[in-house]
Amino acid sequence: MQVRQLWAGIDAGKNHHHCVVIDTDGTRLHSQRVANDEAELNDLIDVATRLADSGTVTWAIDLNSGGAALVIALLTERDQSLLYLPGRMVYHASAGYRGDGKTDAKDAAIIADQARMRRDLHPMRTDDELSVELRILTSHRTDLMRDRTRTINRLRSLLGTYFPALERALDISNTKAALILLTGYRTPDGLRRIGQARLEAWLRKRKTYNAAKVAATAIEAANSQHVRVPGQDVAAATVGRLAEQILALDAELAELDTSIEDRFRRHRHAAVIESMPGFGPLLGAEFLAAVGGDLAVFVTADRLAAVSGLAPVPRDSGRISGNHRRPRRYDRRLLRVFYLSAQLSIRSNADSKIYYDRKRGEGKRHTQAVLALARRRANVLWAMLRDNTVYQRGPTTAAAA
Repeated sequence: MQVRQLWAGIDAGKNHHHCVVIDTDGTRLHSQRVANDEAELNDLIDVATRLADSGTVTWAIDLNSGGAALVIALLTERDQSLLYLPGRMVYHASAGYRGDGKTDAKDAAIIADQARMRRDLHPMRTDDELSVELRILTSHRTDLMRDRTRTINRLRSLLGTYFPALERALDISNTKAALILLTGYRTPDGLRRIGQARLEAWLRKRKTYNAAKVAATAIEAANSQHVRVPGQDVAAATVGRLAEQILALDAELAELDTSIEDRFRRHRHAAVIESMPGFGPLLGAEFLAAVGGDLAVFVTADRLAAVSGLAPVPRDSGRISGNHRRPRRYDRRLLRVFYLSAQLSIRSNADSKIYYDRKRGEGKRHTQAVLALARRRANVLWAMLRDNTVYQRGPTTAAAA
């Protein structure tokens, strides 16, 4: 007796999902809209398994996190086979199906049919607890960093409208002392009234680093402008509030970095990853968050490089051959991790510096040379994690030490 095989496609959403079950001929056996609720999702799984009649059901879904987290956890708990189709893949596949209309039911049917026909889809991996926590924390950190950048840009723009000399003189992006100054004194006349000695004492009371230099810089800027710009008072008050917001964000980021570092160091791969030059706790945490804590899904180092956007793909046509370009679909987070770690390793590791210089000598631009180094380091890191061995210095580095 032939075992029945079915495919169930899920078009995932925040509050509801739509599921379509098809057989080997692509015939639609079941179509249902279900709430993102444990009881309803369990009922859906029961329906699909009953339709299979002791056969197999292969599930496929177009989200791997967010609103799909609950259904993924339930399918994993019940040992169901689950594949992942990125939404972009579903979008392009829909052009090959009849009709221009778009509905959740149609998308779910396309997902099921693609899972039935394709052989290049990877099983959905179950990330370990620490990696999931790191993904949440590093994503939140990225959001906070973007908020900080936007707030700094608004502050600098506003300060430059009424007090450009101070905006030019202060390193607002990187110096906490500049932000502390702006929470209390931010207008030319206000700075002149307090004077350099009292301003320095005020800054020291707030434990400002290099208070004397900051006070001297601020007073010099104040002495260079005596004209009052219209709207100065409101603008200055807004600048003060923005400075306080940035300081609060910095404090939250410092606390978040401590939490990320603590979780990263508890991961089983932390020692191996951090032993590689260019990888610290933050970049290591982002790497674990991106790969799910395990490289089992990346069968080879080439696969890891391809997913990271480090392996160029051919672009040949007719008599033209040998052209390569960066792939259009890759994990930008992984590319960022490998690129930044490669840049950092050039400063701290002799082997990386030699390789980078060689690529530059071959005529490659800085970005191309760093990407080539990142590609090489992806191979090394994959092998290190496969063998669970820490980074070994090359003969050049060892001799230099």
